[in-house]
Amino acid sequence: MRFIVITGISGAGKSLVAKQLEDDGFYCIDNLPPLLIPKITEICSQSYRKMDKIGLVIDIRGGELLNDLFPALESLREAGHTYEILFMEASDKVVIKRYKESRRSHPLAQEGRLLKGISEERRVLQKIKDRADYVIDTSVLTPRQLKDAILGIIGQDSSFRGLIVNIISFGFKYGVPIECDLIFDVRFIPNPYYIESMKKLTGKSDSVRDFVLGMPETVEFLDKLNSMLDFLIPNYVKEGKSQLVIGIGCTGGRHRSVAIADKLNENLTEKHHRTIVEHRDIEKDGRSASR
Repeated sequence: MRFIVITGISGAGKSLVAKQLEDDGFYCIDNLPPLLIPKITEICSQSYRKMDKIGLVIDIRGGELLNDLFPALESLREAGHTYEILFMEASDKVVIKRYKESRRSHPLAQEGRLLKGISEERRVLQKIKDRADYVIDTSVLTPRQLKDAILGIIGQDSSFRGLIVNIISFGFKYGVPIECDLIFDVRFIPNPYYIESMKKLTGKSDSVRDFVLGMPETVEFLDKLNSMLDFLIPNYVKEGKSQLVIGIGCTGGRHRSVAIADKLNENLTEKHHRTIVEHRDIEKDGRSASR
């Protein structure tokens, strides 16, 4: 029987995760009091439908009942079952934006003080986050990218303790993604923007990709970057890190950074790492974003 505990910051996408798990055959329960986990296990194991994949959404709405989470999970382990904790994260700015759009109130927001409520929630949930098997930051993920990340987790053996690598291409002129753990500036590579035939294209096109990846500077850069990541990723995993966000930036985020981010993704995928790629600024105005 496989148990995935879905938890994390309010507004970070827990409901979307639960829906995706249900689509994959999980029986999901929202806002379950943790004390009931052993009872739910017993019911599901005896069900004629053989419900052997369970998703439990447990978060700050439980209030003081959250204190029962780890004792309940320990009981689960003692009964011979394994479990995984998936922690959903998002930046304060993104969470606030999502709450304003939905017009819902935060569980801990008193007198409408949303930021204070988010800060308190982070404090309360920190111990759970520290013990999470997976942490997914949805600040910059599209629904499709989130789905791919969840499918990657579902497809892993329950004993897997790996790391999700999120690669973001961006343009420095539009700002640096604040969620990045590592940022690499590739503006030293010759810019295809100044070649008329490639000016309005992106790093997704064959001509731009061949131009960028064919540069000696790019070849050497990727060789050094791959070697560094071969060293870093196993050590990050060893220390319990479950998500690595890598930013690849050029001036406008349309040519060089896109081609290099895609190539990095190919290299990591070949080494069986789970990756998510986002080209943050590729759709910005080509005239101003590619310089």
